[in-house]
Amino acid sequence: MSLNTGSRLERLLKEGHFLVTAEIGPPKNADASILEEKARMLRGFIDAANITDNQTAVVRLSSIASAVHILKVGIEPVIQMTVRDRNRIGLQSDLLGAYSLGIRNVVCMSGDHQMIGNHPDSKGVYDLDSVQLIHAVRNMRDKKEFINGEIIKGTAPCFFIGAVASPFLQPEEMNLIRLEKKIRAGADFIQTQCIYDMKKFERWMSQVRDLGLSSQAYFLAGLMPLKSPRVARYMQDNIPGIEIPETIIRRLERAGDPAKEGIKLAVEQIHWLKTIEGLHGVHIMAVGWEEVIPEIVDRAGLIPRP
Repeated sequence: MSLNTGSRLERLLKEGHFLVTAEIGPPKNADASILEEKARMLRGFIDAANITDNQTAVVRLSSIASAVHILKVGIEPVIQMTVRDRNRIGLQSDLLGAYSLGIRNVVCMSGDHQMIGNHPDSKGVYDLDSVQLIHAVRNMRDKKEFINGEIIKGTAPCFFIGAVASPFLQPEEMNLIRLEKKIRAGADFIQTQCIYDMKKFERWMSQVRDLGLSSQAYFLAGLMPLKSPRVARYMQDNIPGIEIPETIIRRLERAGDPAKEGIKLAVEQIHWLKTIEGLHGVHIMAVGWEEVIPEIVDRAGLIPRP
């Protein structure tokens, strides 16, 4: 963890701050004003924003172009890059392009399978997997070389490299092995799938610490505020790796205003997460509900941001 990529995200983590990142989903059109409006709303409440890469395998405004738009209004972007849509030539080309545009953070991912998106007949590329992509980005940065071994003459992209983890995905042992592979391949920080079972996540973080992984990479816990019990049950039943305790679902069902209760729950979760050793921040994924992020961050006592 002794890099110097020019990433503000990296600098703040090195300084020991408890970070707040969020997620901004690009629109399904070419209107950048939608992104800029979200970025302005979040400015001062978050330290960086992930820009999703055609999430749920649905065609959206490019993550790299979107990152440039939010950078212009004062939010540091973290581009997500999936291996689903590009081969190694396209991936490396886009990394060069993103760096040339001032982007300093990247999260390497497999991506949602194209079968669930709006072009189910499209062909997935998967020339590399996410671990291989992490390794390639690290080599472009540290060795100044492309995947084929050719040296990058001139400016090489120097990214702060992220990866994702799903703490509750089974089998647990294989899940931890894959996490360790990502960190060995070059992941500098890890953002997790959204967490609801805090006690189980504490046990997972204990295993992460026992393996020495929390001293090799920075960990940010994923949070997704719940709008309603219906949403909670859908996620519990349909999204692999999501575990929502029945007590939480019943709490939302009993609430007079489930959305307000969901915000209150997210605040409580942040207070809990701040006590977990080896955790360096939270990553808030308020999909289509970004307007609640400032309230959650404020009520969790995370204002002002560094």
